[in-house]
Amino acid sequence: MNTTALLLVCTFGGLVLFGAPFAIALGVSVIVALSVAGMEPAFLAQQLVAGSQSFSLLAVPLFILAGGLMSVGGISERLITLAKAFVGHRTGGLAMVAVIAAMIFAAISGSAPATTAAIGSILIPAMVRSGYSAPFATSVTVSAGVLGPLIPPSIAFVIWGMIAEQSISKLFLAGITPGVTIAAGLLVICYFHARRHAIPRLDPATWGAAGRALWDGRWALFSPVLILGGIYGGIFTPTEAAGVSCLYALFVGFAIERKLTLRNLMPIALDSLKMSSMVMAIIVVSTGFGVIVAQEQIAVKFATYLTESVSEKWLVLLLLNLAFFLLAAVMDEIAIMVILGPLLIAISSSMGVDPIQFGAVIVTNVAIGMAAPPIGYCLFVGMAISGLKLGQISRAIWPQIVLMLLVLMLTTYIPQFSTFLVN
Repeated sequence: MNTTALLLVCTFGGLVLFGAPFAIALGVSVIVALSVAGMEPAFLAQQLVAGSQSFSLLAVPLFILAGGLMSVGGISERLITLAKAFVGHRTGGLAMVAVIAAMIFAAISGSAPATTAAIGSILIPAMVRSGYSAPFATSVTVSAGVLGPLIPPSIAFVIWGMIAEQSISKLFLAGITPGVTIAAGLLVICYFHARRHAIPRLDPATWGAAGRALWDGRWALFSPVLILGGIYGGIFTPTEAAGVSCLYALFVGFAIERKLTLRNLMPIALDSLKMSSMVMAIIVVSTGFGVIVAQEQIAVKFATYLTESVSEKWLVLLLLNLAFFLLAAVMDEIAIMVILGPLLIAISSSMGVDPIQFGAVIVTNVAIGMAAPPIGYCLFVGMAISGLKLGQISRAIWPQIVLMLLVLMLTTYIPQFSTFLVN
């Protein structure tokens, strides 16, 4: 490793260890590396501006805003009522409601934190009142929330599509099978947990109540049909779909549910702005980091070294998954994607891995990272709702993490598992 690359890695790692925010650590390390390499300071500014100029990135703040609008606007409540009417009376029914409602909400918002907050704020207290332990209720909701990066539309797939220069629509399709499989596995976990701990069932809904729930939830159910149908019908792009999602959320919240007002609109916008700012800051600054990696040929050199040292394709993919999982447990997932994107793409290309399948592998890892201790985004959302400590949720969530890792292995080693809808 040359001096520039070593300085880049050491500066970034040192700042992170001392508690510096990721965006600041990235920016400082890039400035230091550029200075040592003798590059023009204006080069960094150019790259920062260039990193924010992708049309696809507009989807990120728009999907975050859509999630906030739908949560406050009543769509999440309708989804929960609908799921409760059809599966609430079964063994583990209320926990299953969290999974099903989160899966549908994820197909609208594209955001894991928004999904966790919208579903968890209602169902975690309800599950505790029904006999579930608070750690289990929170862990299930957090695990269901991370379906957001997998079930299309997905912010994570938008970002990876920009990095890897792949079709975002095809990446969306590649996320369906891993997402649905994780959801099915979570339903099984809910069933056996409730059976083991003798959790009382809810009273079954009458046919009339189920029909009313279905009718009242029609606007919520139409949301994924509108968004996904518009994308794959060629009516609008994934980025435009994010804008349509916001407009639809505003329409339902103001005109149908009438829970959105001009007074609560501003807090929603400010919360979305805060989250979007953090995400975009990491992406923009990481662009400069990626340029250094490319100019110093770190990705190419490492990919060459890895493929020459390890000849077995399956072992290379296993090592990549292990490294990504460990990094995602202590680093921001978006930062990892942007920083390591060139390296990951170089390795996958040298191994002959389908780029769409590899995108599904990366985003499945991202989803796991959002639920994995100690810094998964959704863990902290669950902590805020339940009032539990990180250790309490971490001990309860490991069965769900194991399930996600099994799905990750299927996505990694069986290409058709994620790509059969694409081809």
